[in-house]
Amino acid sequence: MVMFLFLVVALAVVVAAVTLSVVSGGESAPLAEVGPERFQDPLPPDRPVNRADVESLRFPLAPRGYRMADVDDALSRLGAELAERDARIADLETTLAGARATPHARHTSLDKPEPEDRP
Repeated sequence: MVMFLFLVVALAVVVAAVTLSVVSGGESAPLAEVGPERFQDPLPPDRPVNRADVESLRFPLAPRGYRMADVDDALSRLGAELAERDARIADLETTLAGARATPHARHTSLDKPEPEDRP
C-alpha cells in the first residue's frame, strides 16, 4: 500500500512538472511552428546512381507516411537511369554479336618478315 501511494505521488509530481513547463512556455512564448521536412535529394546529379546511393536514400515522414511527390521523383529518376543502362547494354550486345558474326577477311601477322637472300 505504501508503494502504491509513493507511485501516485511520484506520478502527480511528474504531471505537475510537465504541465508547468508546457503552460509557462519556457521563455514565455509558445513553441515556434516547425515546417514540414523537405526532401533533400541525395542522388548524385553528376554520375550514374549506384547501389550505395539507393541504399542511403531516405524520405522524410509526412502525416500519412511519405510525401508521394518525393517518392515519385526518386522512382522516376531511378527508372530513367535503368532504362538508359538497359538501352546501353542492348546496344553493346548488338555490337558484340555483330563483331562475332563478321569474319575477318585477312589476318595480319605480327611476325618479323624473313630476310631476303642477297647475292
